[in-house]
Amino acid sequence: MTTETLRWFTSSYSDNGGQCVEVATNLAAPHGIVPVRDSKNVTGPALSLRADAFSAFVAGVRAGDLDAA
Repeated sequence: MTTETLRWFTSSYSDNGGQCVEVATNLAAPHGIVPVRDSKNVTGPALSLRADAFSAFVAGVRAGDLDAA
């Protein structure tokens, strides 16, 4: 990853008993990545997603494209 400090946050919509992820969007513009981690295991691994892929995922969630059938 980088040596920059990650600024992790959880969505304000995440109020589901701890089944959340955290993201660090401060690397999206300068490095083109969005790290994602499990909010219950903050010392565990983080996935580094391409910023455009993360944006497409968020857009799909907002549009309801990923709702369970």
